[in-house]
Amino acid sequence: MYRMLLMDKRVLTLLMIINIAGTVYGYYWYRFQLADTPTKFLLFVPDSPTASLFFVFVLIAFIVGRNVPYIEALAMLTLFKYGVWAVVMNVLTLIEAGSIGFAGFMLIVSHGAMAVQGFMYSPFYRIEMRHLFVAAIWTLHNDVIDYVFEMMPVYYHLANYMKQIGYFTFWLSILSIALVYVFGVKRIKQ
Repeated sequence: MYRMLLMDKRVLTLLMIINIAGTVYGYYWYRFQLADTPTKFLLFVPDSPTASLFFVFVLIAFIVGRNVPYIEALAMLTLFKYGVWAVVMNVLTLIEAGSIGFAGFMLIVSHGAMAVQGFMYSPFYRIEMRHLFVAAIWTLHNDVIDYVFEMMPVYYHLANYMKQIGYFTFWLSILSIALVYVFGVKRIKQ
């Protein structure tokens, strides 16, 4: 029943619409940072909207009865990583600043949902090790762009903690890769 509901074309279409809206808003949220970003880094700056864009492509594929394993691996990995990352950063901002406003709470809820939805669909993915390998390279490369070349999202109240946030982000990437292996690749092998 649960599996049938998740793959119902109406549910997939609704999720696709929600994710398209979130993706558009996410790129809009990054507009000022993107305006200041060197062209060679543009692809790697808007982390969360790119993760939800990957998932939009996965949903489109499911609607037409197909799988896109490389995109599935990228979606599952980045949805979890950036979903959790944004929740943690907004909670830390709340602790540091004392307030995050409606937008901050909306980001916590929406990014929490991002982290969950990627795993909800894991029974339907066809991820193999080669797909996870590419997604892992993308994700770790993105960490280098963010924290070595300082292209990470700007949270002004957390500016004094960039080294710690970079360290946390690296290990969040490793955890995300491991979870995709366990719930995506290893599941397929069994």
